[in-house]
Amino acid sequence: MSKIRPSKGAPYARILGVGGYRPTRVVPNEVILERIESSDEWIRSRSGISTRHWASDEETVAMMSIEASGKAIADAGISPEQIGGVIVSTVSHFKQTPAVATEIAHKIGATRPAAFDISAGCAGFGYGLTLAKGMIVEGSAEYVLVIGVERLSDLTDLEDRATAFLFGDGAGAVVVGPSQEPHIGPTVWGSEGDKSETIKQTVAWDRFRIGDVSQLPLDSRGEVKFPAITQEGQAVFRWAVFEMAKVAQQALDAAGISADDLDVFIPHQANMRIIDSMVKTLKLPEHVTVARDIETTGNTSAASIPLAMERLLATGQAKSGDTALVIGFGAGLVYAATVVTLP
Repeated sequence: MSKIRPSKGAPYARILGVGGYRPTRVVPNEVILERIESSDEWIRSRSGISTRHWASDEETVAMMSIEASGKAIADAGISPEQIGGVIVSTVSHFKQTPAVATEIAHKIGATRPAAFDISAGCAGFGYGLTLAKGMIVEGSAEYVLVIGVERLSDLTDLEDRATAFLFGDGAGAVVVGPSQEPHIGPTVWGSEGDKSETIKQTVAWDRFRIGDVSQLPLDSRGEVKFPAITQEGQAVFRWAVFEMAKVAQQALDAAGISADDLDVFIPHQANMRIIDSMVKTLKLPEHVTVARDIETTGNTSAASIPLAMERLLATGQAKSGDTALVIGFGAGLVYAATVVTLP
């Protein structure tokens, strides 16, 4: 017989509050067109994006996260001292260590919480939400702060016609806490590593140690290009539309509901055509509100779902208590989908 005392937490967990931060600089397509051969009409038709936000030097990953977190904590009606865990999903914090989560935890006033970063690309918010739920049910934390944050403008090749217009910056955060009823459904998540080359960083960081410029990509001015995100657009599109619609349906089935039971659909804001195709494949009813935050925010990877959630609630397009299907998918290729009750 085991001598270990069983863990004891809350029966269930739920999202209690949400907050977002978008950088002050709004970048229209015209700025993108200064470096690539394209048109505003082409960008809109291919992605649905008209503007995106780019961070200033002062709007760091930590700063944007702190702003979004403060709003989420206030929305949840708790104090920072009650936060027992801080999970940050990002691919654009350039310090390998320490985790930016520890800095954020200290600056928001949390008292010695577990704090760590995860790298799960555009599915990172779903991964973080699932980890937070587990911490609360397991009993290692009563409240957990989950942050998705990116400064993808730092990882954008402005001369790459396929991706220059896609990415934006921002931070979204939620507070997850205890519940007596299930308000976060089972997570359907996974990875397809055989497709990892379809979305990737162009150059590994250690290549810069070589010292031979001839081994590194150059821009049109002959200067060494900083590492950027690149993707095989058509392959990603097909995977997202066909495979992720299946995952979304699996998440509905796991939660024991149908599309008719949904109030809101919040997919990763990757591409408007992908979103519209998923809505059609899932046969979502007309009454379901669909997040299309990508039009003015761009693709913010791990931040896109909480940012879209925050905007829907702030504008009244969705309301507290609504049932929402959320799904993130991206580099890896990784994915995570679940059904939640909105805060």
